[in-house]
Amino acid sequence: MWNAEDYCIEWLNNQLPSSVIYVSFGSMKVLSQKQMDNIAIGLKKSNKPFLWVVKPPEKGCEMKAGELPLGFLEETEGIGLVVKWCSQEKVLMHQAVACFMTHCGWNSTLETVVAGVPVIAYPEWTDQLTNAKLLTDVFKVGVRIRNGEDGVASAEEVERRIVEVIDGPEAVEIKKRAMELKEAAKKAVEDGGSSKQNFNRFIDEIARKPCRTADL
Repeated sequence: MWNAEDYCIEWLNNQLPSSVIYVSFGSMKVLSQKQMDNIAIGLKKSNKPFLWVVKPPEKGCEMKAGELPLGFLEETEGIGLVVKWCSQEKVLMHQAVACFMTHCGWNSTLETVVAGVPVIAYPEWTDQLTNAKLLTDVFKVGVRIRNGEDGVASAEEVERRIVEVIDGPEAVEIKKRAMELKEAAKKAVEDGGSSKQNFNRFIDEIARKPCRTADL
């Protein structure tokens, strides 16, 4: 894992409430060069402040990771911030964050629900597709980026989804549902909450189970 660059929190402190697009695709997903290019163009054209986590290339990784387009940092200076890694929980809980562009891994899904932050779902494999559907179609707390015929989301699609979740006709309702889901998650882990009860039942079941020598 990488060290968190916490100066991004100081940068967020200087941004307006609910204004920043937070972009991170977790510790495992590797973006192609075309994906990187289109996300960069979409962010730039949206003209919104952004915080983008771009991991350094990993040694021995078979898939070559995409890089930031040439000149992107200079063109977006004063608008966005690119870091190698950050404390995601701190970022999502910050009042400046408006939405989270995410691969919808399970950890990121839980963290954005608990933070009450709308999502721009960009899933690719395994459970990410199911998690994205849960967030966008069931809970309705975000929108989903759709790939084009070449299997990659266009820059126009990225820009469109950013605008949709922040300024679109459903943006207020999306944010409202995200905050309601945050409160539901909070109640679930409180004493007497559904999550706390289920966890206690799980522990009780293990405690009642006879211990056999073969299990040790």
